[in-house]
Amino acid sequence: MTPSTDLPARKLRDLSVSALGLGCMGMSEFYGEADEAENVRTLDRALELGVTFYDTADIYGPHTNEELLGRWLRGKRDRVVLATKFGIVREPGYPMQRSLSGRPEYVRKSIEASLRRLKTDHVDLYYLHRADPDTPIEDTVGAMGELVERGMVRFLGLSEVNADTLRRADATHPITALQSEYSLWTRDPEGEVMAACRELGVGLVPYSPLGRGFLTGQITSPDDFGPDDFRRHNPRFQGENFQKNLELVAEVRAMAQEKDCTPSQLALAWVLAQGPNIVPIPGTKRVKYLEENLGALQVTLTPDDLSRMDAAFPPGTATGARYPDMRAVNR
Repeated sequence: MTPSTDLPARKLRDLSVSALGLGCMGMSEFYGEADEAENVRTLDRALELGVTFYDTADIYGPHTNEELLGRWLRGKRDRVVLATKFGIVREPGYPMQRSLSGRPEYVRKSIEASLRRLKTDHVDLYYLHRADPDTPIEDTVGAMGELVERGMVRFLGLSEVNADTLRRADATHPITALQSEYSLWTRDPEGEVMAACRELGVGLVPYSPLGRGFLTGQITSPDDFGPDDFRRHNPRFQGENFQKNLELVAEVRAMAQEKDCTPSQLALAWVLAQGPNIVPIPGTKRVKYLEENLGALQVTLTPDDLSRMDAAFPPGTATGARYPDMRAVNR
Protein backbone atom coordinates (compact mmCIF):
# COMPACT_ATOMS: atom_id res chain seq x y z
CA MET A 1 0.00 0.00 0.00
CA THR A 2 1.28 3.49 -0.86
CA PRO A 3 0.67 6.57 1.29
CA SER A 4 -1.84 9.23 0.36
CA THR A 5 -1.12 12.95 0.63
CA ASP A 6 -4.67 13.43 1.91
CA LEU A 7 -4.42 11.96 5.40
CA PRO A 8 -7.63 11.65 7.40
CA ALA A 9 -7.87 13.48 10.70
CA ARG A 10 -8.82 12.15 14.11
CA LYS A 11 -9.67 13.94 17.32
CA LEU A 12 -7.98 13.62 20.67
CA ARG A 13 -10.82 15.12 22.68
CA ASP A 14 -10.85 18.68 21.24
CA LEU A 15 -7.48 18.46 19.46
CA SER A 16 -7.55 17.54 15.76
CA VAL A 17 -4.49 15.69 14.41
CA SER A 18 -3.56 13.47 11.49
CA ALA A 19 -4.75 9.87 11.96
CA LEU A 20 -1.12 8.76 12.24
CA GLY A 21 1.52 10.81 13.99
CA LEU A 22 5.30 10.56 13.98
CA GLY A 23 7.29 9.47 17.01
CA CYS A 24 10.65 11.25 16.85
CA MET A 25 12.52 9.57 19.73
CA GLY A 26 14.62 7.24 17.57
CA MET A 27 16.03 10.18 15.65
CA SER A 28 18.18 11.01 18.65
CA GLU A 29 18.61 7.93 20.85
CA PHE A 30 17.79 4.35 21.84
CA TYR A 31 17.64 2.72 18.38
CA GLY A 32 21.22 3.04 17.21
CA GLU A 33 22.94 5.82 15.32
CA ALA A 34 20.93 8.35 13.37
CA ASP A 35 21.76 10.65 10.47
CA GLU A 36 20.53 14.22 10.99
CA ALA A 37 20.17 14.84 7.26
CA GLU A 38 17.96 11.76 6.95
CA ASN A 39 16.06 12.82 10.07
CA VAL A 40 15.25 16.14 8.45
CA ARG A 41 14.28 14.47 5.16
CA THR A 42 11.93 12.21 7.12
CA LEU A 43 10.38 15.13 8.97
CA ASP A 44 9.98 17.09 5.73
CA ARG A 45 8.42 14.12 3.95
CA ALA A 46 6.01 13.51 6.81
CA LEU A 47 4.77 17.09 6.63
CA GLU A 48 4.53 16.87 2.84
CA LEU A 49 2.38 13.72 3.14
CA GLY A 50 0.01 15.36 5.61
CA VAL A 51 1.32 14.26 9.02
CA THR A 52 0.54 17.05 11.46
CA PHE A 53 1.25 15.33 14.80
CA TYR A 54 4.88 15.11 16.05
CA ASP A 55 5.95 13.59 19.36
CA THR A 56 9.10 14.21 21.37
CA ALA A 57 10.18 14.48 25.05
CA ASP A 58 12.78 16.30 27.08
CA ILE A 59 14.61 13.08 27.99
CA TYR A 60 15.20 11.97 24.39
CA GLY A 61 18.90 12.60 23.87
CA PRO A 62 18.56 13.93 26.55
CA HIS A 63 17.31 17.24 25.14
CA THR A 64 18.76 16.77 21.64
CA ASN A 65 15.48 15.51 20.15
CA GLU A 66 13.67 18.69 21.16
CA GLU A 67 16.59 20.69 19.78
CA LEU A 68 16.34 18.82 16.47
CA LEU A 69 12.65 19.63 16.20
CA GLY A 70 13.32 23.22 17.22
CA ARG A 71 15.67 23.62 14.26
CA TRP A 72 13.29 21.89 11.88
CA LEU A 73 10.17 23.78 12.99
CA ARG A 74 11.41 27.15 11.77
CA GLY A 75 8.84 28.42 9.30
CA LYS A 76 6.59 25.39 9.85
CA ARG A 77 5.24 25.85 13.37
CA ASP A 78 1.72 26.78 12.32
CA ARG A 79 1.39 23.52 10.37
CA VAL A 80 2.44 21.24 13.23
CA VAL A 81 0.69 19.87 16.31
CA LEU A 82 3.64 19.55 18.67
CA ALA A 83 3.67 17.22 21.67
CA THR A 84 6.41 16.87 24.24
CA LYS A 85 6.75 15.28 27.66
CA PHE A 86 8.37 15.88 31.04
CA GLY A 87 8.66 14.04 34.34
CA ILE A 88 11.50 11.56 33.82
CA VAL A 89 14.71 13.06 35.19
CA ARG A 90 18.03 11.88 33.81
CA GLU A 91 20.95 12.62 36.06
CA PRO A 92 23.62 14.92 34.52
CA GLY A 93 26.64 12.86 33.58
CA TYR A 94 24.79 9.61 34.33
CA PRO A 95 22.06 9.37 31.65
CA MET A 96 21.08 5.81 32.59
CA GLN A 97 20.21 6.88 36.14
CA ARG A 98 16.65 8.15 36.19
CA SER A 99 14.12 9.39 38.66
CA LEU A 100 10.61 10.82 38.44
CA SER A 101 9.35 14.28 39.30
CA GLY A 102 5.87 15.70 39.06
CA ARG A 103 6.46 18.45 41.59
CA PRO A 104 4.75 21.71 40.62
CA GLU A 105 8.02 23.64 40.58
CA TYR A 106 9.52 21.02 38.25
CA VAL A 107 6.52 21.32 35.93
CA ARG A 108 7.21 25.03 35.43
CA LYS A 109 10.95 24.55 35.09
CA SER A 110 10.49 21.80 32.51
CA ILE A 111 8.14 23.67 30.17
CA GLU A 112 10.38 26.71 30.14
CA ALA A 113 13.38 24.59 29.13
CA SER A 114 11.40 22.67 26.49
CA LEU A 115 10.09 25.86 24.90
CA ARG A 116 13.66 27.20 24.65
CA ARG A 117 14.87 24.04 22.94
CA LEU A 118 11.85 23.82 20.64
CA LYS A 119 12.16 27.54 19.77
CA THR A 120 8.45 28.12 20.19
CA ASP A 121 6.19 30.00 22.58
CA HIS A 122 3.79 27.11 23.19
CA VAL A 123 3.37 23.35 23.03
CA ASP A 124 0.11 21.95 21.69
CA LEU A 125 0.07 18.84 23.90
CA TYR A 126 2.09 18.54 27.11
CA TYR A 127 2.37 15.10 28.72
CA LEU A 128 3.43 13.96 32.14
CA HIS A 129 5.80 11.22 31.00
CA ARG A 130 5.41 9.05 34.10
CA ALA A 131 3.43 9.60 37.29
CA ASP A 132 5.53 10.57 40.29
CA PRO A 133 4.65 8.31 43.25
CA ASP A 134 5.75 11.05 45.68
CA THR A 135 3.54 13.80 44.25
CA PRO A 136 -0.26 13.57 44.13
CA ILE A 137 -1.44 13.58 40.53
CA GLU A 138 -3.78 16.45 41.42
CA ASP A 139 -0.79 18.63 42.32
CA THR A 140 1.07 17.82 39.11
CA VAL A 141 -1.92 18.30 36.83
CA GLY A 142 -2.93 21.44 38.72
CA ALA A 143 0.46 22.96 37.89
CA MET A 144 0.16 21.79 34.29
CA GLY A 145 -3.24 23.46 34.11
CA GLU A 146 -1.60 26.76 35.08
CA LEU A 147 0.54 26.44 31.94
CA VAL A 148 -2.64 26.30 29.88
CA GLU A 149 -3.88 29.46 31.57
CA ARG A 150 -0.58 31.18 30.75
CA GLY A 151 -0.74 30.14 27.08
CA MET A 152 2.41 28.03 27.23
CA VAL A 153 0.47 24.81 26.62
CA ARG A 154 -2.80 24.22 24.77
CA PHE A 155 -3.80 20.73 25.98
CA LEU A 156 -2.66 18.26 28.65
CA GLY A 157 -1.78 14.59 28.46
CA LEU A 158 -0.55 11.72 30.62
CA SER A 159 1.54 8.67 29.78
CA GLU A 160 1.35 5.12 31.14
CA VAL A 161 -1.15 5.71 33.95
CA ASN A 162 -3.95 3.49 35.19
CA ALA A 163 -7.66 4.24 34.98
CA ASP A 164 -7.93 5.61 38.54
CA THR A 165 -5.05 8.06 38.03
CA LEU A 166 -6.54 9.16 34.71
CA ARG A 167 -9.89 9.90 36.33
CA ARG A 168 -8.31 11.81 39.22
CA ALA A 169 -6.22 13.86 36.80
CA ASP A 170 -9.19 14.61 34.55
CA ALA A 171 -11.19 15.82 37.54
CA THR A 172 -8.41 18.36 38.17
CA HIS A 173 -8.05 19.56 34.56
CA PRO A 174 -9.38 18.04 31.32
CA ILE A 175 -6.96 15.47 29.93
CA THR A 176 -6.84 15.39 26.14
CA ALA A 177 -4.72 12.30 25.53
CA LEU A 178 -3.23 9.28 27.21
CA GLN A 179 -0.04 7.97 25.64
CA SER A 180 0.65 4.31 26.38
CA GLU A 181 2.33 1.41 24.68
CA TYR A 182 -0.29 -0.41 22.63
CA SER A 183 0.01 -2.88 19.79
CA LEU A 184 -0.91 -6.41 18.82
CA TRP A 185 1.67 -7.73 21.28
CA THR A 186 1.11 -5.13 24.02
CA ARG A 187 -2.59 -4.97 24.82
CA ASP A 188 -2.26 -3.71 28.38
CA PRO A 189 -4.54 -0.64 27.97
CA GLU A 190 -7.50 -2.80 26.99
CA GLY A 191 -10.14 -3.09 29.67
CA GLU A 192 -10.23 -0.46 32.41
CA VAL A 193 -7.86 2.08 30.83
CA MET A 194 -9.55 2.17 27.43
CA ALA A 195 -12.96 2.18 29.10
CA ALA A 196 -11.92 5.24 31.13
CA CYS A 197 -10.68 6.95 27.97
CA ARG A 198 -14.04 6.39 26.28
CA GLU A 199 -15.96 7.48 29.38
CA LEU A 200 -14.00 10.73 29.73
CA GLY A 201 -13.55 11.45 26.03
CA VAL A 202 -9.76 11.10 26.27
CA GLY A 203 -7.84 10.15 23.13
CA LEU A 204 -5.40 7.22 23.20
CA VAL A 205 -1.99 7.74 21.59
CA PRO A 206 -0.25 4.36 21.22
CA TYR A 207 3.53 4.48 21.18
CA SER A 208 5.49 1.51 19.84
CA PRO A 209 2.44 0.38 17.80
CA LEU A 210 4.80 -1.90 15.85
CA GLY A 211 6.07 -3.66 18.96
CA ARG A 212 9.37 -1.75 18.93
CA GLY A 213 9.87 -2.94 15.37
CA PHE A 214 9.16 -6.59 16.11
CA LEU A 215 5.89 -6.66 14.16
CA THR A 216 7.61 -5.42 11.00
CA GLY A 217 8.87 -8.94 10.38
CA GLN A 218 12.36 -7.59 9.74
CA ILE A 219 13.86 -8.58 13.09
CA THR A 220 14.95 -12.20 13.11
CA SER A 221 17.75 -12.28 15.69
CA PRO A 222 19.02 -10.23 18.66
CA ASP A 223 22.13 -9.76 16.51
CA ASP A 224 20.04 -7.44 14.32
CA PHE A 225 20.39 -4.78 17.04
CA GLY A 226 23.39 -2.47 17.25
CA PRO A 227 25.46 -2.38 20.44
CA ASP A 228 23.73 0.80 21.63
CA ASP A 229 20.19 -0.35 20.81
CA PHE A 230 18.19 -0.47 24.04
CA ARG A 231 16.20 -3.49 22.82
CA ARG A 232 19.23 -5.64 23.67
CA HIS A 233 18.27 -5.08 27.32
CA ASN A 234 14.52 -5.50 26.86
CA PRO A 235 13.20 -8.81 28.29
CA ARG A 236 11.01 -9.47 25.25
CA PHE A 237 14.03 -9.46 22.96
CA GLN A 238 16.18 -11.82 25.00
CA GLY A 239 16.79 -15.58 24.94
CA GLU A 240 13.77 -17.87 24.82
CA ASN A 241 11.42 -14.88 24.94
CA PHE A 242 12.75 -13.71 21.61
CA GLN A 243 12.20 -17.06 19.93
CA LYS A 244 8.67 -17.48 21.30
CA ASN A 245 7.69 -13.99 20.23
CA LEU A 246 9.18 -14.55 16.79
CA GLU A 247 6.67 -17.34 16.20
CA LEU A 248 3.81 -14.87 16.70
CA VAL A 249 5.00 -12.68 13.85
CA ALA A 250 4.57 -15.50 11.33
CA GLU A 251 0.78 -15.08 11.39
CA VAL A 252 1.09 -11.34 10.79
CA ARG A 253 3.36 -12.03 7.80
CA ALA A 254 0.91 -14.54 6.36
CA MET A 255 -2.09 -12.22 6.75
CA ALA A 256 -0.19 -9.27 5.30
CA GLN A 257 0.60 -11.27 2.19
CA GLU A 258 -3.08 -12.10 1.78
CA LYS A 259 -4.04 -8.43 2.20
CA ASP A 260 -1.34 -7.28 -0.23
CA CYS A 261 0.29 -5.08 2.37
CA THR A 262 3.37 -5.23 4.59
CA PRO A 263 3.35 -6.66 8.14
CA SER A 264 3.89 -3.13 9.47
CA GLN A 265 0.86 -1.83 7.62
CA LEU A 266 -1.29 -4.69 8.85
CA ALA A 267 -0.21 -4.18 12.48
CA LEU A 268 -0.88 -0.43 12.31
CA ALA A 269 -4.24 -0.98 10.62
CA TRP A 270 -5.23 -3.23 13.54
CA VAL A 271 -4.39 -0.48 16.06
CA LEU A 272 -6.31 2.11 14.03
CA ALA A 273 -9.33 -0.21 13.91
CA GLN A 274 -9.61 -0.32 17.71
CA GLY A 275 -11.40 3.03 17.93
CA PRO A 276 -11.81 6.45 16.32
CA ASN A 277 -10.14 8.14 19.32
CA ILE A 278 -6.87 6.24 18.74
CA VAL A 279 -3.90 7.94 17.01
CA PRO A 280 -0.75 5.79 16.81
CA ILE A 281 2.65 7.46 16.61
CA PRO A 282 4.98 4.93 14.96
CA GLY A 283 8.54 6.12 15.19
CA THR A 284 11.05 6.10 12.38
CA LYS A 285 14.12 7.98 11.25
CA ARG A 286 13.94 6.93 7.60
CA VAL A 287 11.73 8.14 4.75
CA LYS A 288 11.06 4.66 3.37
CA TYR A 289 9.63 3.39 6.65
CA LEU A 290 7.62 6.57 7.13
CA GLU A 291 5.99 6.05 3.73
CA GLU A 292 5.38 2.39 4.47
CA ASN A 293 3.72 3.20 7.80
CA LEU A 294 1.41 5.78 6.26
CA GLY A 295 0.28 3.16 3.77
CA ALA A 296 -1.53 1.49 6.69
CA LEU A 297 -4.27 4.07 6.29
CA GLN A 298 -5.16 2.42 2.98
CA VAL A 299 -5.60 -1.03 4.56
CA THR A 300 -9.17 -2.11 5.31
CA LEU A 301 -9.70 -4.88 7.84
CA THR A 302 -12.94 -6.86 7.87
CA PRO A 303 -14.51 -8.20 11.08
CA ASP A 304 -13.14 -11.63 10.10
CA ASP A 305 -9.64 -10.15 9.71
CA LEU A 306 -9.84 -8.58 13.15
CA SER A 307 -11.10 -11.79 14.72
CA ARG A 308 -8.26 -13.73 13.18
CA MET A 309 -5.69 -11.24 14.44
CA ASP A 310 -7.21 -11.27 17.92
CA ALA A 311 -6.99 -15.06 17.92
CA ALA A 312 -3.33 -14.94 16.85
CA PHE A 313 -2.39 -12.26 19.39
CA PRO A 314 -4.73 -12.53 22.37
CA PRO A 315 -3.90 -10.29 25.36
CA GLY A 316 -0.92 -11.62 27.30
CA THR A 317 0.46 -13.66 24.41
CA ALA A 318 3.81 -11.90 24.17
CA THR A 319 6.50 -13.44 26.35
CA GLY A 320 8.56 -11.21 28.65
CA ALA A 321 8.04 -7.87 30.33
CA ARG A 322 7.85 -4.64 28.36
CA TYR A 323 10.66 -3.06 30.41
CA PRO A 324 13.36 -4.45 32.70
CA ASP A 325 11.66 -2.47 35.49
CA MET A 326 7.88 -2.14 35.21
CA ARG A 327 7.33 -0.11 38.39
CA ALA A 328 6.92 3.22 36.57
CA VAL A 329 4.13 2.11 34.21
CA ASN A 330 0.40 1.70 34.75
CA ARG A 331 0.63 3.71 37.96
